[in-house]
Amino acid sequence: MPSPTLDVLTIGNAIVDVIARADEDFLSAQGMPKGSMTLIDENRAETLYGAMGPGTEISGGSAANTAAGAAALGARAGFIGKVREDGLGKAFAHDIRAAGVAYGTPAAADGPTTARCLILVTPDGERTMNTYLGAAQNLTVADIDAAQVKSAAVTYLEGYLWDPLAAKEAFLAAARIAHEAGREVALTLSDAFCVDRYRSEFLDLMRTGVVDLVFCNEGELKSLYETADVDSGLIQLRRDVGSAVVTRSERGALFVTKDAVVTAPAHPVERVVDTTGAGDLFAAGFLAGRTRGLDPATSLRLGALAASEVISHMGARPERNLLDLARESGLLA
Repeated sequence: MPSPTLDVLTIGNAIVDVIARADEDFLSAQGMPKGSMTLIDENRAETLYGAMGPGTEISGGSAANTAAGAAALGARAGFIGKVREDGLGKAFAHDIRAAGVAYGTPAAADGPTTARCLILVTPDGERTMNTYLGAAQNLTVADIDAAQVKSAAVTYLEGYLWDPLAAKEAFLAAARIAHEAGREVALTLSDAFCVDRYRSEFLDLMRTGVVDLVFCNEGELKSLYETADVDSGLIQLRRDVGSAVVTRSERGALFVTKDAVVTAPAHPVERVVDTTGAGDLFAAGFLAGRTRGLDPATSLRLGALAASEVISHMGARPERNLLDLARESGLLA
């Protein structure tokens, strides 16, 4: 088997994030559960955009954030995701390539416009997301570059991509190609509401070996197993998948397999400004470490470092040089 030419290939929704501050009264008035991710149509996107306060626009999407974070840590990263040939689509493609990520998915010439995620950040740093998936929903098997998948040590899928049927089929095709090439397939559960929609399907992906590595937080873990007890969820998780990363906010993170549990502390952060992208960047750090051959504990700490940087400011992409931070912290040479 040839050595991988990519460390991490992520597949997900190509989205432009619009981030604005809001108070809980605004969320209540708009009928939004705090901390949720709600899928909306184009009309609702336009209405909400008009009601939001001043916002910052930046290319985003969960898997794209992970690819950008991994690249910032020196990993060879790629991304597969669909945009429309429009202004936002061109901005997305420019931004992700500028972040050092290999991106070649052809833009759609017609159909829905490029996806956008309207993110409202409350004073405690929690984010509530309203997502118009637009062109991102039209990712198909034809957009999966088999050679690129075969070249990647890890192919990583965001759970949010499990909503559209054609994109679901695209992921299954990518997973099959990756495994045929002897590569690893990872899945992030994305959020508890996503797990509520696809619990049985996610469990089937894990139990049948379609995915080898799962990323989740404690809320997603509890939703997956419909339990209020994290420990019982962990017991079941270790039975169902080869390995998993479970993030625990300020209490750090776990890497679990059927035979072992590895723990690592959270990285100190002065002030939580915006939790958008925390899980995405944690996955980026962990995968950047794992594909370098670092041990699980160090990979977890690299994930915690990347997450701590991104929650210290608005937006889901790092503002400081992650490679320098990792070296200063003694995590990378």
